Amino acid sequence: MSEFPRRALVSVSDKSGLTEFAQGLVSLGFELISTGGTRRTLEEAGIPVQDISSYTGFPEIMDGRVKTLHPKVHGAILCRPDLASDLISIREHGIVPFELVVVNLYPFEETIAKPGVTVAEAIENIDIGGPSMVRSAAKNHAYVGIVSSPSQYERVLSELSEGKLTDAFRRELTAAAFEMTARYDRAISDYMAGLVASESNSAADSEEASPFPARLNLRFEKRSSLRYGENPHQNAAFFVEPNFAPSSLAAAEQLNGKELSYNNLLDLDAALSIVREFSDPAAAVLKHNNPCGCAIGASLAEAFDKAYAGDPVSAFGSIISFNRELDLATAELLCEPGRFVEAIICPGFSDEAFEALTTRPKWKKNVRLLKCPGMTQSGSGMLEYRRVSGGILVQDRDDQPDPQDEWKIVTERQPTEQESIDLRFGWLVCKHVKSNAILYAKAGMAVGVGAGQMSRLDSAEIAAKKAGERSKGGIVASDAFFPFRDGVDEAAKAGITAVIQPGGSVKDEEVIAACNEHGMAMIFTGRRHFKH
Repeated sequence: MSEFPRRALVSVSDKSGLTEFAQGLVSLGFELISTGGTRRTLEEAGIPVQDISSYTGFPEIMDGRVKTLHPKVHGAILCRPDLASDLISIREHGIVPFELVVVNLYPFEETIAKPGVTVAEAIENIDIGGPSMVRSAAKNHAYVGIVSSPSQYERVLSELSEGKLTDAFRRELTAAAFEMTARYDRAISDYMAGLVASESNSAADSEEASPFPARLNLRFEKRSSLRYGENPHQNAAFFVEPNFAPSSLAAAEQLNGKELSYNNLLDLDAALSIVREFSDPAAAVLKHNNPCGCAIGASLAEAFDKAYAGDPVSAFGSIISFNRELDLATAELLCEPGRFVEAIICPGFSDEAFEALTTRPKWKKNVRLLKCPGMTQSGSGMLEYRRVSGGILVQDRDDQPDPQDEWKIVTERQPTEQESIDLRFGWLVCKHVKSNAILYAKAGMAVGVGAGQMSRLDSAEIAAKKAGERSKGGIVASDAFFPFRDGVDEAAKAGITAVIQPGGSVKDEEVIAACNEHGMAMIFTGRRHFKH
């Protein structure tokens, strides 16, 4: 390519680092050819650049919809200068090959993520010329370097300063370029499929309507490799979805401690989901994806003190979450002798609290501290995926508030004011306990948790054992209906005075009668919260 000047085609939507990169190319002897907005940015920076229209001899038309779809553009990208027939063609038509194509695409995903975006706005952000140039350059990567991300600029300049891009780096750039266009096309496909599904659902009977498309395309990028999975013999990695919600675990920033494990991440996700439920200061203590303690309080320190006291034996080596910035008073409690914490996640840490946690306890260097400022925002709209042999299950996340105006008091006795507060608290925590789930609570604190048992009665017995004398005057929450009265009888033995459960069993009347016999109040919520 020595008989041709060094030329780069530059047309980018994301202009991060553009001027510095362009200046570097010019210093290496490149002539720059560019389009509308990119050209204006370069001109304003005083960087010499030729407009694409002056090169092609054809103006941009249709408000810029057509500008790079031209033989002089794609001929300059696709030509093979060491092939005689290609050389004849480009000389005949006044085409000068591009050594570099620098292109990234209209922000389609960012556009459709905006509240209230119209279909017309989404359609206008479907890039046509950009993907065409990217694919052309990627196909011809033996002769053309395709630069599709600002993150590649520094290394491109470094290799060009040594002479030219290596073959290995060209292939790396090509793989990234095809991944970008594939991801872009998947995003558009998913959006259009969603429109079709929405229109079909509007026209169909409600029984036939489905919120899910006929095909599911998942896009995740690797955030990190993990030391191992649930067990040391299993490989694992953490992948995040594009445009993840600020309330999600993917948005958390690790400030201190050892690298996160697979099990840490599972527990952290469960932990932040629990405290997000509460507007009062709240703390949750997690072990093996279940809360062994959870409480609300007048202050964060009070909430933590109560949550940790729920099951201090199980709390050793736990994951802890808070729905407020962690203050010094709470940090002082965390640092008390005999306590060992694996990880803490909260919206933030005061300077004093951070210093205490990272300098005082024995685990100071190892404790994983994660800041997630948006964690208390609603996580609604997220889907849950679970792999099964040969397929994948998809469902809405169970994060919507229950319609309390539909709750029914079905017993002769009404709940007291304090019981009503504890029933609401217990119901919010119970939905985060693995089924069969039974949770005993009192005074805004979980005092006994029975989780993951094959029998609801077994869960009730475990919760009663954990609670001990603390259950007297407390409430019980059950994630699904009591199939028999035995669970209520067990709760009555433990001193429980009020019950909250979905209802819906063929034995409901028997269960209601049991509550009346024991003088207990009971609420039917009408909604189940299984968690498998």
